[in-house]
Amino acid sequence: MFTGIVQATCEVVSVQQQAGLKRFEIALKPELLTGLQTGASVATNGVCLTVTKISNDKVFFDVMEESLGLTNLDKVQRGDLVNIERSLTFGSEIGGHILSGHIHTQAEVVSVSDTAEHYDIELALDAKWKNYVFYKGFVAVNGCSLTVGQLTERGFKLHLIPETLRLTNIKAHQVGDKMNIEIDSQTQVIVDTVERILAKKQQG
Repeated sequence: MFTGIVQATCEVVSVQQQAGLKRFEIALKPELLTGLQTGASVATNGVCLTVTKISNDKVFFDVMEESLGLTNLDKVQRGDLVNIERSLTFGSEIGGHILSGHIHTQAEVVSVSDTAEHYDIELALDAKWKNYVFYKGFVAVNGCSLTVGQLTERGFKLHLIPETLRLTNIKAHQVGDKMNIEIDSQTQVIVDTVERILAKKQQG
């Protein structure tokens, strides 16, 4: 489990294509290596990945074809920065919201407004996921827990503060890029339950 509070952006040192998967080598910062062991879970651009090898400050992850097809990790190249969060430990402060690291879909960047007063980014979301996104509700974008600032015809808009831009790779994304989306699990359960109840009433 994760909180959506990105701890650092870390450089992808290499991406190796292998049979049925890609192997990512990522240089983790010293504070993220403390206590890290093979088999641990690490959120990488919001995707829950398992550590397969640790060599000094380099950490290796194997990403299967299914995950590559569902997320933007398939587009990540050597030299790119990815958002990193270690898994939640008992007693940790939860500053964002609970995440599983299982990506539901990707959203395309359709507009960016970067001025001295604000940084707004609009994301287009597939219709099947729009019912789970609410004004002032939570959504995880590339593993970063964010508050929806505005609903739009194509999806939703985020109003980001400088600290979020500093700590994450969101500002590196341009129009046409895709970002990993994990919707809030509690919101999904509530919406699905209400829809089932309404459907039964209509049938009755």
